[in-house]
Amino acid sequence: MQIKDIYTKLLDHFGFQKWWPVHKGTDRFLEVSIGAILTQNTNWKNVEKAIENLIRENVLSWDKLEKIDIEKLKKLIKPAGFYNQKAVYIKNFIKATKGQPKERITKDFILSIKGIGEETADSILLYGLDKPYFIVDAYTKRIFYRLGIIKTKNISYKKLQDIIQQNIPEDIDIYKEFHALLVELGKNYCRKKPLCKECPLNDICKKNLK
Repeated sequence: MQIKDIYTKLLDHFGFQKWWPVHKGTDRFLEVSIGAILTQNTNWKNVEKAIENLIRENVLSWDKLEKIDIEKLKKLIKPAGFYNQKAVYIKNFIKATKGQPKERITKDFILSIKGIGEETADSILLYGLDKPYFIVDAYTKRIFYRLGIIKTKNISYKKLQDIIQQNIPEDIDIYKEFHALLVELGKNYCRKKPLCKECPLNDICKKNLK
């Protein structure tokens, strides 16, 4: 089965996810970027609590995040965990990107900001700026290894990203949906301890469960 067929199969099972709808009145690029930083090493429910804190305090804007006292910022984003580090990363991001024309915000530019790795950078680029970078996360590696598409879970980020992008249409909406669908599969079925019998990909899985 081809990678694009896996996307179709997951879409049939889960339906469209339509990820990352931003809160009314917020800057999409900014909210997605802050969310991508906050979601490092935590789950989305915790990130939502942190973002809601920022919105409630009316500080989810470029100017206010630039000016906010870092100790207050730490307190507001505490639900997302690792708040001491993440507050610094947010400050770094705001300082580097505030006022930058969108066309100058490339992957290399974002990766040059301390605290931003490839997964976070691609989340910002794909969901925040509609640029064609497929996001590779732990779910993606686990699923593609178990399916037998890759031979090792230690494959590099770039190599797996290239494999996926070379085998699906270069379409922003497909990139977004496919990533979201893989996350749903990973959370609900292809867990560390998988629920294989119920999995929508059970009939094509090689079941590399090591």
